[in-house]
Amino acid sequence: MTYEDIRYEIDGPAAVITINRPERYNAFRGRTVEELIKAFRAAWADRQVQAVILTGAGDKAFCTGGDVKQRAETGDYGPTESGMFEIGYLHKLIRDIPKPVIAAVNGVAVGGGHVLHVLCDVSLASETARFGQAGPKVGSFDAGFGTAYLARVVGEKKAREIWFWCRMYDAGEALRMGLVNAVVPPAELLPTALAWAREVAEKSPTALRFLKQSFNADTDHQAGLSNLAMSALDLFTASPEGLEGARAFAEKRKPDFNAHVNWH
Repeated sequence: MTYEDIRYEIDGPAAVITINRPERYNAFRGRTVEELIKAFRAAWADRQVQAVILTGAGDKAFCTGGDVKQRAETGDYGPTESGMFEIGYLHKLIRDIPKPVIAAVNGVAVGGGHVLHVLCDVSLASETARFGQAGPKVGSFDAGFGTAYLARVVGEKKAREIWFWCRMYDAGEALRMGLVNAVVPPAELLPTALAWAREVAEKSPTALRFLKQSFNADTDHQAGLSNLAMSALDLFTASPEGLEGARAFAEKRKPDFNAHVNWH
């Protein structure tokens, strides 16, 4: 398998999947999502792989979500082999793969990139990592796992703060709110993630599979909310309000949403 937007490497018992678009702060387009799906499926099928590490290229960004510049330019996230933008399926795949998924957050995790790390089983953060949501600032949202599951992780009050105010939080704040499992110096991030992968690889894979499925069972109903949210997002991003958010981001100006206030 050849990849353009990601790197896929095997290191001992770990599959290391790296979003490789540093020039776009590792934002994902349709092709990126498609390649991530192929990589996670390859890791699922590989009997040598006992854990998956998801990270970003460079030291600035883990992932900044959907490529808003691409959306501003073309109105979508670009072409794919399937003809679909399958971010919802990627979310489900991260949850369903019967192996622990470790997020190694090397920089900014914002928007849809923040959702990706939240969905991983555990998150390790570089001291330089920063976390937050940006949807309401750029004419987007994730009303599925990105909100409902986040509330299970950090609590309702904090999850609402994260989404409504679109603030950024440093690694120390993320650790205190239970958003990440550990914080390490930048140079130690990937070695630490690999050490966690080697440690979990010593455990019973069948026990781990059942445990992951048991944890997921409590929140699997949120997949229905996620499907509804993705359908709504498709409509919203093509609306004048959604397009204003994307254009303002691309033009590096504040969006003007005043014309779209409607509480009726």
